[in-house]
Amino acid sequence: MSTALNSERGTSVTDARGRVLSLRRLTVLDRLRLFKAAGPVLAENAPWFGMAILAASVDAIDGVPVPLPSSEAQIEAAVMRLGDEGLSAVADTLDRSDDPALEQNAGNSHGTPT
Repeated sequence: MSTALNSERGTSVTDARGRVLSLRRLTVLDRLRLFKAAGPVLAENAPWFGMAILAASVDAIDGVPVPLPSSEAQIEAAVMRLGDEGLSAVADTLDRSDDPALEQNAGNSHGTPT
């Protein structure tokens, strides 16, 4: 897995399947829309919503744009498309990121457990 800084999109990472994943910096509005797409029950399910955040952080796969999911079905489709390899690469990259907007827990205040 390799990581490179891409000034237009943020960070890019290559997953174990060789796909180049460009990551977007989720804005406050992006996170709000993701909560809405997940619905009230799933937005409270930390493991599910954590995977949704990872999937929503992918802006492109091999240069092909990936829109921000806007429904539960689109979130699940993005997770399925990325698979374990893609989600692991995104998670590893976000864990190492110094950019708070790219952190997995960006929607929580510091010290707020997930």
